[in-house]
Amino acid sequence: MHEMSIVQTLIEQVEAEVEKSGRSGRVVGLDLVIGRLSGVNADSIRFAHEVLAPGTILEGSTLRISQPAAYSDCRACGVRAEIEAFSMQCPHCGSDDIVIDGGRELLLQSIELEQT
Repeated sequence: MHEMSIVQTLIEQVEAEVEKSGRSGRVVGLDLVIGRLSGVNADSIRFAHEVLAPGTILEGSTLRISQPAAYSDCRACGVRAEIEAFSMQCPHCGSDDIVIDGGRELLLQSIELEQT
Protein backbone atom coordinates (compact mmCIF):
# COMPACT_ATOMS: atom_id res chain seq x y z
CA MET A 1 0.00 0.00 0.00
CA HIS A 2 1.87 3.06 -1.26
CA GLU A 3 -0.64 5.31 0.50
CA MET A 4 1.35 4.87 3.73
CA SER A 5 4.42 6.43 2.13
CA ILE A 6 2.25 9.18 0.63
CA VAL A 7 0.89 10.09 4.08
CA GLN A 8 4.40 9.94 5.58
CA THR A 9 5.54 12.41 2.92
CA LEU A 10 2.42 14.50 3.60
CA ILE A 11 3.37 14.73 7.29
CA GLU A 12 6.85 15.94 6.34
CA GLN A 13 5.41 18.44 3.86
CA VAL A 14 2.98 19.86 6.43
CA GLU A 15 5.77 20.16 9.03
CA ALA A 16 7.89 22.08 6.52
CA GLU A 17 5.03 24.36 5.43
CA VAL A 18 4.02 25.21 9.00
CA GLU A 19 7.64 25.94 9.94
CA LYS A 20 8.11 28.06 6.81
CA SER A 21 4.97 30.07 7.61
CA GLY A 22 6.36 31.09 11.01
CA ARG A 23 2.98 30.38 12.58
CA SER A 24 2.40 28.11 15.50
CA GLY A 25 -0.56 26.08 16.55
CA ARG A 26 -2.00 22.67 16.08
CA VAL A 27 -2.98 21.46 12.62
CA VAL A 28 -6.73 20.91 12.78
CA GLY A 29 -7.47 20.15 9.14
CA LEU A 30 -6.03 19.33 5.76
CA ASP A 31 -7.58 19.53 2.32
CA LEU A 32 -6.27 17.03 -0.22
CA VAL A 33 -7.11 16.71 -3.88
CA ILE A 34 -6.88 13.14 -5.17
CA GLY A 35 -7.90 12.76 -8.79
CA ARG A 36 -9.97 9.73 -9.69
CA LEU A 37 -7.30 8.53 -12.12
CA SER A 38 -4.34 9.22 -9.80
CA GLY A 39 -4.02 5.59 -8.73
CA VAL A 40 -4.32 6.66 -5.09
CA ASN A 41 -7.11 5.16 -3.00
CA ALA A 42 -8.80 7.81 -0.83
CA ASP A 43 -9.96 5.26 1.76
CA SER A 44 -6.40 3.96 2.10
CA ILE A 45 -5.17 7.54 2.57
CA ARG A 46 -7.73 8.01 5.35
CA PHE A 47 -6.60 4.76 6.99
CA ALA A 48 -2.91 5.71 6.69
CA HIS A 49 -3.72 9.11 8.23
CA GLU A 50 -5.39 7.40 11.21
CA VAL A 51 -2.39 5.11 11.68
CA LEU A 52 0.45 7.60 11.13
CA ALA A 53 -0.94 10.89 12.50
CA PRO A 54 -0.71 10.11 16.24
CA GLY A 55 2.46 11.62 17.69
CA THR A 56 2.97 13.92 14.70
CA ILE A 57 1.92 17.42 13.69
CA LEU A 58 -1.23 15.83 12.19
CA GLU A 59 -2.43 14.23 15.42
CA GLY A 60 -6.12 15.02 15.85
CA SER A 61 -6.42 16.65 12.43
CA THR A 62 -9.33 16.19 10.07
CA LEU A 63 -8.59 15.02 6.56
CA ARG A 64 -10.90 16.39 3.86
CA ILE A 65 -10.50 14.80 0.45
CA SER A 66 -11.94 15.97 -2.85
CA GLN A 67 -11.78 13.69 -5.88
CA PRO A 68 -12.13 15.61 -9.14
CA ALA A 69 -13.42 13.77 -12.15
CA ALA A 70 -11.46 12.97 -15.26
CA TYR A 71 -12.65 13.63 -18.79
CA SER A 72 -11.79 12.40 -22.24
CA ASP A 73 -11.94 14.92 -25.06
CA CYS A 74 -12.36 13.25 -28.43
CA ARG A 75 -10.70 15.01 -31.34
CA ALA A 76 -12.66 12.90 -33.83
CA CYS A 77 -16.26 13.55 -32.74
CA GLY A 78 -15.80 16.43 -30.29
CA VAL A 79 -17.50 14.67 -27.35
CA ARG A 80 -16.25 15.43 -23.84
CA ALA A 81 -17.12 12.58 -21.51
CA GLU A 82 -16.51 11.93 -17.83
CA ILE A 83 -14.48 8.76 -17.35
CA GLU A 84 -13.87 6.55 -14.32
CA ALA A 85 -10.85 4.63 -15.60
CA PHE A 86 -8.09 5.16 -18.13
CA SER A 87 -9.45 4.34 -21.54
CA MET A 88 -7.75 5.09 -24.80
CA GLN A 89 -10.99 5.12 -26.75
CA CYS A 90 -13.80 7.64 -26.97
CA PRO A 91 -16.84 6.24 -25.15
CA HIS A 92 -19.04 7.83 -27.83
CA CYS A 93 -17.44 6.96 -31.20
CA GLY A 94 -14.62 4.54 -30.30
CA SER A 95 -11.86 6.72 -31.75
CA ASP A 96 -8.44 6.52 -30.14
CA ASP A 97 -7.78 10.20 -30.90
CA ILE A 98 -8.57 11.44 -27.40
CA VAL A 99 -6.98 13.62 -24.75
CA ILE A 100 -7.39 12.84 -21.05
CA ASP A 101 -8.16 15.97 -19.03
CA GLY A 102 -7.81 16.02 -15.25
CA GLY A 103 -8.28 13.32 -12.68
CA ARG A 104 -4.57 12.70 -12.08
CA GLU A 105 -4.06 15.28 -9.34
CA LEU A 106 -2.49 14.50 -5.99
CA LEU A 107 -1.91 17.65 -3.99
CA LEU A 108 -2.12 19.25 -0.60
CA GLN A 109 -4.54 22.10 -1.18
CA SER A 110 -4.64 23.72 2.27
CA ILE A 111 -3.56 23.40 5.88
CA GLU A 112 -5.85 24.66 8.63
CA LEU A 113 -4.17 25.70 11.87
CA GLU A 114 -5.88 26.14 15.22
CA GLN A 115 -6.73 29.77 15.93
CA THR A 116 -4.51 31.12 18.71
